[in-house]
Amino acid sequence: MANTKAITDKEARKEVKREARKKAAPKGPRVGARGENKQKVKKAARGQSKRK
Repeated sequence: MANTKAITDKEARKEVKREARKKAAPKGPRVGARGENKQKVKKAARGQSKRK
């Protein structure tokens, strides 16, 4: 992505970013599942209640 910090005009900044996206090489196909790196939630113990 182009560095657009110096551009203060919002519309001009959008145009520069759009041009940079068009010139950039296409991304490859997804390798793994989207959420494979998300922290997994442990399931609560079944059976007896946790509080005694």
